[in-house]
Amino acid sequence: MSDVQGSILGNAVLRREDPTLLTGEDQYYDDLAVEGLVHIHFVRSVVAHANLTSVDISEATGMPGVIGVYTADNLEVAPHHGMPLLPPPFAMPLPAKGKVRFVGDIVAVVVAETHGQAVDAAEQIFIDYDYLPAIIDPWKALEADAPILFDEVGSNMCFETGLAMEDGDPTEGAHHVSSLQMDSQRLAAVPIEPNGAVAIPDGDKLTVWIPSQNPIAVRGALAGALGMEAENLRVAAPYGVGGGFGPKAGAYPEHILTATLARTLNKPIKWTELRSENMVSLQHGRAMNMKAKMAFDADGKITGFDVDLVAESGAYPGIGAILTTFTQTMIQGVYAIPAIRYHARSVVTNTTTTGAYRGAGRPEATQLLERILDVAADEMNMDPAELRRINLLQPEDFPVTTHGGASYDSGEYEAALDAALEAADYQGMLEDQAARRESGDPKQLGIGVSTYVEVTAPAGLHVEFGAVKVNEDGTVTARVGTSAHGQSHITSFSMIVSDMLGVPMDDITILQSDTDEIPRGSGTMGSRSLQTAGSALHVASETVLAKAKELAAHMLEASSDDIVKGEGGLHVAGVPANVVSWSELVAASNDDSKRPEGMEPELAHELDFDGQNATFPFGAHVSLVEVDTETGNVDMVRHIAVDDCGRILNPMIVEGQQHGGIAQGVAQALYEGIMYDSDGNPVTANLMDYAIPAASELISYETSNTQTDSPRNPLGAKGIGESGTIGSTPAIHNAVIDAVSHLGVRHIDMPLTANKVWSAIQEAR
Repeated sequence: MSDVQGSILGNAVLRREDPTLLTGEDQYYDDLAVEGLVHIHFVRSVVAHANLTSVDISEATGMPGVIGVYTADNLEVAPHHGMPLLPPPFAMPLPAKGKVRFVGDIVAVVVAETHGQAVDAAEQIFIDYDYLPAIIDPWKALEADAPILFDEVGSNMCFETGLAMEDGDPTEGAHHVSSLQMDSQRLAAVPIEPNGAVAIPDGDKLTVWIPSQNPIAVRGALAGALGMEAENLRVAAPYGVGGGFGPKAGAYPEHILTATLARTLNKPIKWTELRSENMVSLQHGRAMNMKAKMAFDADGKITGFDVDLVAESGAYPGIGAILTTFTQTMIQGVYAIPAIRYHARSVVTNTTTTGAYRGAGRPEATQLLERILDVAADEMNMDPAELRRINLLQPEDFPVTTHGGASYDSGEYEAALDAALEAADYQGMLEDQAARRESGDPKQLGIGVSTYVEVTAPAGLHVEFGAVKVNEDGTVTARVGTSAHGQSHITSFSMIVSDMLGVPMDDITILQSDTDEIPRGSGTMGSRSLQTAGSALHVASETVLAKAKELAAHMLEASSDDIVKGEGGLHVAGVPANVVSWSELVAASNDDSKRPEGMEPELAHELDFDGQNATFPFGAHVSLVEVDTETGNVDMVRHIAVDDCGRILNPMIVEGQQHGGIAQGVAQALYEGIMYDSDGNPVTANLMDYAIPAASELISYETSNTQTDSPRNPLGAKGIGESGTIGSTPAIHNAVIDAVSHLGVRHIDMPLTANKVWSAIQEAR
């Protein structure tokens, strides 16, 4: 497009990714055809906590097709450490050695010619356990007499963080203090495509295909575990990756074992995670139990906030153990709070390891804030929306540095709240609710409001690699260090490069997710991709265009200031017929006789874009639900979301992210929850028992946006991938409890199943 035609950015552009994915032209890792491929299967503990007395593999080794059977006695692999910041004793032995610590711990490994043969052999491995008491409750894990998972540590606490813990209780002496204990329950990510790996040895080299959010960074972890030089290891995600949501961001023990045995046996090996495995071996999310007090003056202004929480890290703590720092960062939310005390401890329990899951520590902060505000509004007989409004940070307060250390870039929180209330017809909702209550209808309406701010590209994730090169035929190749798994990166990044260079989107190739193509990168997580990788491509394209204009000016004997983009290349403004094509420009850039003196060859540029800090999207959600007080059943009626993600490049993609995010927020509020019995046995380990909602359970959401550009990147962009989840869950949570609050119900923990809601009503009555 020419400079005169304006920008493609800001317009709804159809996804480039879809046609080849829908027709099956592009492959997922499980589709890869590899000659001589064999299969690996993991034998997992069926006991949550026990000493291993014996592991008998004698019957399995002679089974048809079996290539090898391995335990800690005949396979030595470096222990897997999911979070190097934590003490080494918390690392996971591969395979389990001496002890198992959760249902799903890997005790033995079978490699066979077919997957079926590997499973058959696994059934002939006999394991004797010396049972130990299991610890499931995170608060009880801190007690002096709790069973200890790692004897050499002597405690179940693996991480601790806090704010103002020595400053005393900030709620003392207040006009009103509300208190709350709530659970942000353990969730399974349940991506459409489960975890897996295909490891292909080639002499000293190894290629590992994984359905990952972060194959570039995973290479470092795998290389260290395998004792390989990184340059000999290729890690790549195929074009198709069927979802991630956080848990697919790192190297897994199964990846390490698959790669190790591929090298040991000199055979390509595939691991495809079964859905039943996925529910116990893919990292879980959330799993924080929170206690809080919030203090107010006589006008409803917040005067203090006191938070104490315990996070479950699972048996072998990884990144989930330190996500309490994100909760700490965002614990102030959108509110002017004079004083905050925050104390968080992470503990190991006899459960699946926890990790990042859509929002990763930020939803928990919002859930707690928004829930305790509703409790306070009810106790002080105030309108919940008005209580929020009088405590919001205002535009004139910016820039804001919070108690948690967040540096908010920009925000108009009241504008988002007003927009959501107006779109919802909040006053009309209140009138309808009052009429239902007056009539005594067993089906009562509940209204829930939430206002939120979240952090995107957080904690060192504001730097990303990007490169742009114009090829000899005039097409463009762009490289990024992020790694798409459904977020429309190919479309978004093509739009940025096309807008800057004027090259058609179909002539732009985006390369990602492959260490043979990408030298470095931090992957896709934390809603960071557009503002980091997108900005890197914007700056790289801008640099290439400036060089191309200088070259075209030299060729056309004009000033570079007069060179503009046009159909097919660059030309002098007002003279579109005299155009220099991109292929001609590339040829000239590589010809010493045609380049201006001092100009380097090629039309290419690469950089690590540094946004210097995170960005902080925000918004407001309003939810309307109907609760049958005779059965406890909850039906969503409306959900209104106003999310501000800075400058919007493609409104269709933003809307899709909003709808997907809200769906996962609905799921936590109403349906999902990983449960264990007192012995540590998972009782929701398959999709018959774990209630993930289908589209048929969900309504159509009403989404819109305010736009407050970020000053921290040239696109003005903030993240949108997790906002819908963060804003929706507390709005729905509040709505359900609001529907029955007049019956005396004060709080119900999520998920708000019919049985829980009905039981709460009966107890209140």
